[in-house]
Amino acid sequence: MSYVDGFVVAVPQKNIEAYKAFSATTGAIWKSYGAKEYVECIADDVPYGELTSFPRAVQAADDEVVVFSWIVYGSRQERDDIMAKVMADPRLQGDEWKSIFDGKRMIFGGFVPFLQL
Repeated sequence: MSYVDGFVVAVPQKNIEAYKAFSATTGAIWKSYGAKEYVECIADDVPYGELTSFPRAVQAADDEVVVFSWIVYGSRQERDDIMAKVMADPRLQGDEWKSIFDGKRMIFGGFVPFLQL
């Protein structure tokens, strides 16, 4: 079975087009190193919950939209190998992303799927 990295981040609405362009570039890099899927989704029906919610999790402000993303790999080992290559890639060494979203509020982690229909 595969391995999945998941991400949730708040992006200022004024930066959505820049985020889309940045994601297209980074997604292509991940795929070039062997990622099976690279998916970015903009929140459409994500209410601000009283206790927990996607917006609360990333401290989204009123002028920000939540983005939910995932990357699929063949295995945890493939993910570790691909991630090392991506992090060393010179195309991702700049700070461009810092002008697009606040990485300190990003939530991310690796997951082992247990059911895939």
